[in-house]
Amino acid sequence: MKSKKVIVLPYDNQWKAEFEKIKDYLGKALGNRIIGIEHVGSTSVEGLAAKPIIDLDVIIEDESHFDNVKRRLEDLGYSHEGNLGIKGRDAFRYREIQDLMGHHLYVCTKNSEELKRHLAFRDYLRAHKEEMERYGAVKMDAANKFPKDIDGYIAYKSACIEEIYKICGLK
Repeated sequence: MKSKKVIVLPYDNQWKAEFEKIKDYLGKALGNRIIGIEHVGSTSVEGLAAKPIIDLDVIIEDESHFDNVKRRLEDLGYSHEGNLGIKGRDAFRYREIQDLMGHHLYVCTKNSEELKRHLAFRDYLRAHKEEMERYGAVKMDAANKFPKDIDGYIAYKSACIEEIYKICGLK
């Protein structure tokens, strides 16, 4: 079992601006090597409680562009972690980048099932306030029950996520 402090906060209007700063920083370095950068995860849904970490997907045309993007990210201080067991996306970590909020960076091809899942889940929650609020309450409850157990936190909220996946056609 991993031991990591779990903090879930009410939605913060600053998260959108923080994403834009990260997107601008990456966009300048990656330029036309990418198709775009999407804000995904809970911080991308206005009103949703979240861990205060920005999740973002860097979108590339296809796998032939990956090595070039990987090199540029490494020049910025990111380290490639592989797909971490999730097909269709590659994770990158970093130590700290001054003036940028903590974030999880993933590189996905435009046709990646994982990218489609991220966007469908985000867009569904943005469009369905009651489901968003229900999911937020489950996240807050999970963080209260498992404040030092990230695996317990994830397991607790997984049933709710699976229900939303079914509703929005992801399962």
